Amino acid sequence: MRRTLSITCCALALAATGCTVGPQYHRPSAPVPPAWSQSSAPPPAGTWQHAKPSDAALRGDWWKLYGDRELNALEARVSVSNQTLQAAVDQYLAAREQVQEARSQYFPTLTAGPSISRTRSSNNAPNSHAALSQLQYNTYVLQGQASWQPDFFGRVRRSVEAARANAQASAAEAANVELSLQAELALDYFEMRGLDLQQQILNRTLKTYQDYLSLTEIRFHGGVATESDVALAQTQLESTKTQAIDIGVARSQYEHAIATLLGVPASQFHLPPAPLSPGLPQIPAGVPSQLLERRPDIAAAERSADAANAQIGIAISAYYPDITLTGSGGFEGAEPGTWIQGPSELWSLGASAMELLFDGGQRHALTRQARDEYAASVANYRQTVLQAFQEVEDNLSALRILQQESVTQANAVAAARHSLQVSTHRYEGGVTTYLEVLTAQSAQLSNERTQADITTRQFAASVQLIEALGGGWSTAQLPKM
Repeated sequence: MRRTLSITCCALALAATGCTVGPQYHRPSAPVPPAWSQSSAPPPAGTWQHAKPSDAALRGDWWKLYGDRELNALEARVSVSNQTLQAAVDQYLAAREQVQEARSQYFPTLTAGPSISRTRSSNNAPNSHAALSQLQYNTYVLQGQASWQPDFFGRVRRSVEAARANAQASAAEAANVELSLQAELALDYFEMRGLDLQQQILNRTLKTYQDYLSLTEIRFHGGVATESDVALAQTQLESTKTQAIDIGVARSQYEHAIATLLGVPASQFHLPPAPLSPGLPQIPAGVPSQLLERRPDIAAAERSADAANAQIGIAISAYYPDITLTGSGGFEGAEPGTWIQGPSELWSLGASAMELLFDGGQRHALTRQARDEYAASVANYRQTVLQAFQEVEDNLSALRILQQESVTQANAVAAARHSLQVSTHRYEGGVTTYLEVLTAQSAQLSNERTQADITTRQFAASVQLIEALGGGWSTAQLPKM
């Protein structure tokens, strides 16, 4: 018994200190630029410029940078009600349970239970005796069994490593889904508010055009203007009404998209009009190397590479023998009174080692497959990093260029308004026809709508920049497990 216990203790010690086959994981290298290309560009004239790396970093509630109470309230509902996000969270929870499932292989399996049977020997059994053939007896057994495969070569450790990395990748993917939904909500919201701004411009223009129509009718009845002037003014008014009505189509679609993101029926959701106000917040872009820690999709790709590396170790462990320790013990008796007594005890201990000698190259193929899948995961990680750098650069560039457009477009709007004033005075003085006024009106409306569109695009680019920077997320938020 002492010898058996000694063997068991030695097996436990070897399992605890056994080797772990397969390559050790190191985060794959990726090309990282020293600085953003836009950081060296001169700051654009205007109100917007991206914050310096020394400025405060993005926070989790990044949408509060915009100071919009309605947006803050909507964003708070996404994480609670969106079904796509709920599905991603449930997938992470399932992956987390797989970690515990893998860890369970560290421990032996134990079974125990009683059994009671009554037996009668057959008269026709081979080598039976007449005295025994009439024997009937009871058997009472209370027995437990244990079976354990010590992790001598690290197969279980690699399985736990792979499950943990997959669970962390799933957590990062859930965070990326949440960030994408939050950004999509902000984009839809600002696009809708941009349409509200255009609606405000059109409503103001309609009132002005109505005044122009009244002016031309008065001049026509006074014999100063022609009937064609009235027709042109009427055409301009009705055409602008059509534009104002048409905006409602796109606005409804954005409103319905927001409702879907919030997990409510589109018919039960409405946001009152509120024109978009110019003025963008400063966004701290940081340095490129920080992006590796701040993008959840990069973290998910890196964790997937770790899981793929662990699969190599699992494949290599198949070359080593499977060692199993077994044991059983309990009591057996013929009568209930003598069932659980010292003389009724029974036990057994055993060990086995099985080595696969020939498999037709299966293990070799599985090992090469694991190495190839790891190489693919590394390539995916590097591509994700490159894509992230591109997205940040794209939106930094967009914000810089849009700011320049905003300045020149503001000058264009001012010039168009002045042109309309001059043309109106010339028409009232009888110097020119209404066609000149009509041309100036169209130019002013077109430039004002373009200015509103640039403002909307600026807000959209700022949201996309925040999303590209990770939205305040960091790898420190990954579960440790």
